[in-house]
Amino acid sequence: MKAAPRIGLVGSHGAYGRWLRRFFEQRMGLRVFGRDPGSEDELSERALIEAVDVLVFCAPIRQTCSIIGQYVQQADGRERGQLWLDVTSIKAAPVAAMLASQAEVVGLHPMSAAPKSATLRGRALVVCEARVAGWRPWLEQFLAASEADCVRADAEQHDRVMALVQGMVHATHMAQGAVLRELAPAVGDLDGIGPFGSVGYELDVAVTRRILAGNPAIYQDIQFENPHVAPMLERLAAQLDTLRDLVRRGDDAARRQLREQLLDQSRAYMGDRAVAEGSYAFERVGYLLADLREPRFISVFLPVDRPGSLRALLSVFEQRGINLDSIHSSRSADGELLFRIGVDRHCAIDLLRDAMVAIAREGIGRVVDAAGVERVA
Repeated sequence: MKAAPRIGLVGSHGAYGRWLRRFFEQRMGLRVFGRDPGSEDELSERALIEAVDVLVFCAPIRQTCSIIGQYVQQADGRERGQLWLDVTSIKAAPVAAMLASQAEVVGLHPMSAAPKSATLRGRALVVCEARVAGWRPWLEQFLAASEADCVRADAEQHDRVMALVQGMVHATHMAQGAVLRELAPAVGDLDGIGPFGSVGYELDVAVTRRILAGNPAIYQDIQFENPHVAPMLERLAAQLDTLRDLVRRGDDAARRQLREQLLDQSRAYMGDRAVAEGSYAFERVGYLLADLREPRFISVFLPVDRPGSLRALLSVFEQRGINLDSIHSSRSADGELLFRIGVDRHCAIDLLRDAMVAIAREGIGRVVDAAGVERVA
């Protein structure tokens, strides 16, 4: 293993490929060679193999195994001593494909879309070690630099779990999207439904819209390429059929059966503690949604992330006697750290405008969005 390995990235133009390139170059200080399937203006497959020490496959799920197979043929033993990784939502098939090489092999699955932040802090990263020896110290260094919550699993276990974590969740929300498309027009479409929305409805619609906003090929392949998804869908459909049949019957016996099979038994399986924790988490999300619906807020980017920066921002409001209703942090599409500050809806507009001017004048931050108050350049 080299002290500063060279990284080969197959699929460098995709969302995760672009994030990985930045991570390896900026976070770990490594040289990265990129190649995309079908590309003719970058290194050839064989040249890429010969140029790197670590080869990362970050290709579309459906194409990953065939691409890995091409690299195994092109390598023809040249990969001995290398580390091969894949970053794919399915693990058993890609890991098996990489094991046909003579490289050391690890399968990876970050449990989120490519982040806006520099690391995977706060996100799970599934690590499927298949054949690791000399590269273990560097692997651990890479995982530590990612700041992810690493979960170790074998590839088969990963795919069985993903049938529930991804396959089931995506399937239910895709189905909800289709039902909304069919039934919502009769009740005023989504805009008409919105004012009636509960926290549960808002969360479900947000997940559905997130899926619809993503790359359709990813959600398609998660359903089709994981062999454990089809049996899960059979179980899911059976439970929905049971619910439908009980509701159609509508008698007291059907109500008792619904409660026992779909509520009481599941509650007993999850346990009182887990149910209580989940209910509390739901309430917290409800409070967050309520904060985000507040009509008057200011979003500020702080250019210097250091102790005292937030205090300086908050002091602007304190000096003007402006009461804050909420404060939340997030990141913009460009990765900027933002603070969304909800302010008292009865606060005088002139005070808010003055605060916004002061934030810029004193070099504290940059106001990037505002509502309920005239925007100040």
